[in-house]
Amino acid sequence: MCDAHVVVDPDIAAHYALGFESARLFVDGRPRLEYLRTLELLDRHLPSPPGRIVDVGGGTGVYAVPLVERGFEVHVIEPIERHVEQVAETARRRNLHSLTSELGDARDLSGVTPGVDAILLLGPLYHLIERADRVGALAEARRIVRPGGVVVAVGISRFASLIDGLKRRNLHDPVFAPIVRRDLESGQHRNPDVATRPEFFTTAYFHRPEELRDEAVDAGLVDLSLFAVEGPSWIVEDPADLDNQLFAARATESEPALMGATSHIMMIGHRADND
Repeated sequence: MCDAHVVVDPDIAAHYALGFESARLFVDGRPRLEYLRTLELLDRHLPSPPGRIVDVGGGTGVYAVPLVERGFEVHVIEPIERHVEQVAETARRRNLHSLTSELGDARDLSGVTPGVDAILLLGPLYHLIERADRVGALAEARRIVRPGGVVVAVGISRFASLIDGLKRRNLHDPVFAPIVRRDLESGQHRNPDVATRPEFFTTAYFHRPEELRDEAVDAGLVDLSLFAVEGPSWIVEDPADLDNQLFAARATESEPALMGATSHIMMIGHRADND
């Protein structure tokens, strides 16, 4: 088991205490582009089931559940206690014996038995503000995945708030405007009013694509690839008309010139076969 004494930044804890995480990836019951594309990329790059996956920072189990349904054994390690409980409740309610969860920290996976087939970090890198912590989390993932195993990590694009502001027409909002400027200058995203303006997210780090790759290299991962999860499609996202958006996302997923125009960037890396 991982250390149950996990310290979470108060602003981050306050954001997730609002309870939006479970429904964030669906609109009127229909999956959003981010969800569909994330699963699509996972299906393409994860080893074939059965296998053992550790979903670090796996939230409420939104990706763990479909992976279990595909035949994987998935263990969620999550720093928000409420999310750990929600995953456990989902496993009980749906009789998913291959889905487990516990409280833990991406930077210390010492309680995990090494040799898993894949490690997912689909959220932790957002909230690890210091580069050393992000590299440390990636290095921990490399340590516990089997040789040749897959490490999947996602970062938020440096330009996400700018593009979101264009989309929502609120770049002149007196709260949001300085958030965008800070994001562009340093990647350090801060919301000064999490309680009343939750739409502006919470404490996070926003990556340039090359930063995410460099951090993976420094963590010892090899055979790296970057993918734009939503690509430019998220600017006009409409869950009722996904075909064109999926086409555009797929067509530009590996295009370096457009990598920063996505909302989320996925890094696929591996532990070396001889490591």
